[in-house]
Amino acid sequence: MTDMLTKPRPIRLKGRSFLALALSPELPFEDWLARLDDLAARSAGFFLRRPVVLDVEGLDIDKAELRGLVDQLKTRNVRIMGIEGARPSLLGSDLPPAMSDGRPASDFTAPDFETPAPEETVKPGVVASNAPLEPLPSTSKPSIIITEPVRSGQSLFFPDGDVTVVGSVASGAEIVAGGSIHIYGTLRGRAMAGTTGNPGARIFCSRLEAELIAIDGFYKTAEDMEPDLRGKTVQIWLEGETIRTGALA
Repeated sequence: MTDMLTKPRPIRLKGRSFLALALSPELPFEDWLARLDDLAARSAGFFLRRPVVLDVEGLDIDKAELRGLVDQLKTRNVRIMGIEGARPSLLGSDLPPAMSDGRPASDFTAPDFETPAPEETVKPGVVASNAPLEPLPSTSKPSIIITEPVRSGQSLFFPDGDVTVVGSVASGAEIVAGGSIHIYGTLRGRAMAGTTGNPGARIFCSRLEAELIAIDGFYKTAEDMEPDLRGKTVQIWLEGETIRTGALA
């Protein structure tokens, strides 16, 4: 009996994937941090509870500069879970751990906005929210279809392809997709398309009232959007480094 009580119990180890936001700072850090502050000020809660990886590949900085940047981000409540692209000499026990082998950027073909996007089957994605969102499988390249409204506080992450929402996206809600985003309702929250390095991704919505839109890391907040297009049926795409918005008939 004593042997049974004192026998060590095995520890269960599970593999699990989470989607993190990758920040790629630019020199000088003071200017980059000012732009980051502008984003945070105009999109409250953008970094709240969001894991972040700091990508410093190609930056000519020393350890003190990296430590100072991490400290500056910490004061802004940006939680750095790891550092990617840093030389070993830059890292230490006082800094987040090195990370590598992040998911490579995928190539996607931008859907033809003249015709309806095909319904498609998905590979397993990652959905994180405060209530379940049930995707419906379809056929062909990776996508998911959400058949219910996305409520405030919910976040849906699908890095593998397109997301279609048959309903509205509430203020305070968020859709993050590796491909394009199609919303057959009002977009009041945040929509970020092309997040795996796909500048050809687009955002479509029946009524634009968004807090923030982004494609391939380039973003616009509500204050920057064309006022004559708010409340309209629109498509949003990236042209160079500029987000364009156009009305759809």
